[in-house]
Amino acid sequence: MVRRTLSAVLTAAILIAARAADVDAAPEGKIVIAQGVDPTTLDTMNQQETPASVVTGHIFDGLVERDNNLKIVPALASELPKLVAPTIWEVKLRKGVKFHNGEEFNAESVKFSLERVKTPALRASSNFRPIDRVEVMDASTVRVHTSKPWPTFVSIMTFTQAAMYPAKAYAGKDSAFISKTPIGTGPYRFVKWSKDEEIVLEADPGHWRGSPRIKTVVFRPIPDDAVRVAALQNGEIDVAVNIPPHLANIIANHPKLFLSTAPSIRTLQLMFVTHEYDAQHKLVGPYKGPTVDKRVRQAIAYAIDADEIIKGVLDGKAVRTATMLTPLHFGYDPSLKPIKQDVARSKKLLAEAGYAGGLEITLNSPQGRYVRDKEVAEAVTGQLNKAGIKTTLKTYEFVNYLNNLVYPHKPGPVWLIGWGTPTVDAETVYAPLFRTGSNLGNYHNADFDGMIDQAQTQMDEKQRLAIYHRINKLWVDEMPAVPLYQQLDLYGASKRLSWKARSDERIKAFDMALNK
Repeated sequence: MVRRTLSAVLTAAILIAARAADVDAAPEGKIVIAQGVDPTTLDTMNQQETPASVVTGHIFDGLVERDNNLKIVPALASELPKLVAPTIWEVKLRKGVKFHNGEEFNAESVKFSLERVKTPALRASSNFRPIDRVEVMDASTVRVHTSKPWPTFVSIMTFTQAAMYPAKAYAGKDSAFISKTPIGTGPYRFVKWSKDEEIVLEADPGHWRGSPRIKTVVFRPIPDDAVRVAALQNGEIDVAVNIPPHLANIIANHPKLFLSTAPSIRTLQLMFVTHEYDAQHKLVGPYKGPTVDKRVRQAIAYAIDADEIIKGVLDGKAVRTATMLTPLHFGYDPSLKPIKQDVARSKKLLAEAGYAGGLEITLNSPQGRYVRDKEVAEAVTGQLNKAGIKTTLKTYEFVNYLNNLVYPHKPGPVWLIGWGTPTVDAETVYAPLFRTGSNLGNYHNADFDGMIDQAQTQMDEKQRLAIYHRINKLWVDEMPAVPLYQQLDLYGASKRLSWKARSDERIKAFDMALNK
């Protein structure tokens, strides 16, 4: 259970006051941030990808957020939400806040936003299913009623998908309208989006935290690692994500640049299709391909040498994982160890599954989204081929990958994806990716579903941890994915900026300053 403490509230108030005092001067200057890909949408409720969350996190605020140390602090809530009954969370709201169009932020905004985000058609909806309704108590107080006890309510509210929307401006509007016209209470206002070229934001000098120090923020998609690094070296951009590990020292030793790193909440893995779903996320039945067989999935896992990939492709800048949970995650079990490559065992498993003569598969992968993602996929493909699993690699631009393969449940039979969510909790790893009926699910196991449902309603932290340890063991045995490694996030930045990387991949211009 999350309990509000006086010290937490006072600390948040002091930090906000100190930050506001530091930003009395009018915002000035411009910075350019290069991500690997363009967002699929600026309707932040209709996405589950970090590039979109990074941009929309500037435009929208949520009820709570994580500070630079990943501690949860109030944002548009004036204090941390309080559990007043097993299925009722009370939220007190900050007064005097306005949306960028002048509309007042109030309890009706919260009701509209939280009841919208759970709409099944939205891509982030599976994270918010427990929301039943939002009760308006007065203009600055709401009570969120849930269909069951929900221990991760407060941490889920740190998602950018839980952003507060203007109820009047967005009443009756569809996702396409919101994506073209994002209106929030965030520190930056939306100016324009030239698809695949740039997104331009302008500082809101009247923001409730105080005025941002930097006036204009531009986001540019640059998928190619070398091009992105060259743009940084040439002074065309000020921040670059996903610095290739072999170029890290060049950035670190550059007279006008610096390297900022953070252990990531993101893991990279190969996902398997074991079951088929329709466009409404309904289970159709078992997959008709080879990865429906657990032995085939295990054989693919034993054919891969992830340690060699970390060493050879990532220059050692990653950490092996036994599951998709890092040591930062609630639910992590240090007793589980990553599997080691065992080609003989891989071939034995294939023979038992009826593929003694070999197996042919396709591996799908994005290009430009994660650190050296194409090169990692190429290395995996080479290792599988050497182990007798004939593998064809297909790579895609990330937006195309999501819209045409991942979201329509057609990514199989094997696909590479990175996953990291700001709850830093096992719930938002296992539920959206593996629970039956989830928006991104291609797996089905009744025992797994039952334990997930049990964990999602268990308010006792020790008991919830024990459930996730059992889930971890089932997951490792079932192998619905092959965990490869925990990413080490590498950013390059201009020395004209003061800024430090975070472990949750959020890039916040509000925390940046131009050096004089």
